[in-house]
Amino acid sequence: MRIVLKIQYDGTNYCGWQIQPNGNTVQEEIERAIEKITGEKCSVTASGRTDSGVHALSQVAHFDTNSAIPPEKFYSALNAVLPNDIKILSSGEADENFHARFSAKRKTYEYKIYIGEFPLPLKDRYAARVVTALDVKKMDEAAKMLVGKHDFKCFLAANSSVKDTVREIYRSSVAEKDGYIIYTVTGNGFLYNMIRIIAGTLVKVGQGKFSLSEVDEMLVAKSRALAGATMPAKGLTLISVEYENKEK
Repeated sequence: MRIVLKIQYDGTNYCGWQIQPNGNTVQEEIERAIEKITGEKCSVTASGRTDSGVHALSQVAHFDTNSAIPPEKFYSALNAVLPNDIKILSSGEADENFHARFSAKRKTYEYKIYIGEFPLPLKDRYAARVVTALDVKKMDEAAKMLVGKHDFKCFLAANSSVKDTVREIYRSSVAEKDGYIIYTVTGNGFLYNMIRIIAGTLVKVGQGKFSLSEVDEMLVAKSRALAGATMPAKGLTLISVEYENKEK
């Protein structure tokens, strides 16, 4: 039986999604919880591997089990043993051909920024702080230039070895809301650190340090050296994952 989970987590205290030897991860916590309630060692596969410190409003994952627990009851059973910064929003049975990663069609992320002279206790955990004021309109104009199918190599982390750097962006925009400047992006996939580097580039645009033509030049040149800094992980949240026009 294949179970699909919708998961919310605060990534602050975790070394990302994927299990690794040097720190606790979200995947490890969920697999440990599944073993506690079923007695089975199950491998949990997510729609994508969020990095250390990145959050998820609605991550999607699946695993296979022989447990007699009803699919729709898994979420409550798991929540009873999971830590408070990881919770299962819903659970259900999926078709055996469903794959949380390979079946995903679109993902939406948000990157949050706030303006502040000093870190604000109720904002700094989930948003990156910028000291100077930003031109949000210019940032939005630059963000919209990224919509479409492009080679996004200029926004790829320098230490990545990925070969195919072409991705398609369906939505890319910047807006002010509730005291935050929020970059929202929807795409068919993202390169390592791509969104955080785009956010750093947009901050430079907002500060008047990059022009719109320079953003266009980055895409053409495909050079990481031309783009902005990689923004902190804490500002990034996976908002939703879509499958065959249906959000999971």
